[in-house]
Amino acid sequence: MRGLVPALAAERPEARLTVVTTRSGAEALRADGWGDWSDVRALPCEDGQRLRRTWAEQVLLPRLARGLGADVLHSLASLAPIRAGLPAAITLHDVTFIRLHTFSRVTSVGMREIMSRAARRADALLTGSAAARDEICAAFGLDPAEVAVVPHGADRPGRAEPLPEAELRRRHRLGERPVVLCVAAKRPHKNQELLLRALEHLPPETMVVLAGHAEPYEDELRSLAVGLGVEDRVRFLEFVPDAELEGLWRLAKCAAFPTLGEGFGLPVVEAMGRGVPVACSDLPVLREVGGDVPHYFDPRDPAAAAAAIEAASRDGGADKGRRRAARFTWAESARHHWEAYERALAGRRRR
Repeated sequence: MRGLVPALAAERPEARLTVVTTRSGAEALRADGWGDWSDVRALPCEDGQRLRRTWAEQVLLPRLARGLGADVLHSLASLAPIRAGLPAAITLHDVTFIRLHTFSRVTSVGMREIMSRAARRADALLTGSAAARDEICAAFGLDPAEVAVVPHGADRPGRAEPLPEAELRRRHRLGERPVVLCVAAKRPHKNQELLLRALEHLPPETMVVLAGHAEPYEDELRSLAVGLGVEDRVRFLEFVPDAELEGLWRLAKCAAFPTLGEGFGLPVVEAMGRGVPVACSDLPVLREVGGDVPHYFDPRDPAAAAAAIEAASRDGGADKGRRRAARFTWAESARHHWEAYERALAGRRRR
């Protein structure tokens, strides 16, 4: 959202954009000046209030959109109102939660029902990669020709000034040791346990930093680290401020992504764009995005992951990575989104 919506405004400054989010989300956007160029609205819910948020999205959001006289309602995060009552576009990111253990069974079943029903009623469907499109269509029985592949941008505007390396190393007790960075929520399909097991095959001074939202899977990771005797070589970080994340990218000798499933793989592009060597799972979607820049490994093989991390660290390839990442811009994505909105309007008129 933070990358796409400003690019939508820049592409068509005459358009009227309304951004609808949670209470805290709206407060943060207004604080960042979004109210100067868009109409920021808050629904009476927060991210953690799953039932209340679902009710707000399914009932209040369509009512608000119709009341504002919106031409198109675009839901950016896979879930969308089943009955929008106006032309609807939906970005379906992936169906990893169907193929792999990620959420609880109740959450997974609910998400599948809402996604599939909303997708069948939508006037425009978008996703970030051809690999994700194929998985989505197979899961929901959709026609691939009806799903537009629109890659995401590599970064959002206004990249923060990185926190100094010395401060980061002091703050997280990294010493002078080389760092392998993994940026991802701690969920089972992100497969961070592979990196803990890979430490056995990496030089003893190597540290692994896991930066991302802590979910129950983190408890399993912490227990595994103790069981493997590598707890002093792993740092568990929650969400970190932008300046701190930029600093972590800068000090990392390699970025590693052992994921078992993705819809796009944005951290791979973010790492390449910063010239950070990349080692990642050998998945069709990551090859689609990363091309020949990353060093790929079997996400079930710790020794292979360690070898890829070491090879990526030696090879560097910063310039090649930056050139690859430069293909993914929010400006280009915005142009294709406006085309999708036009298709949604045209499709609704035909029906």
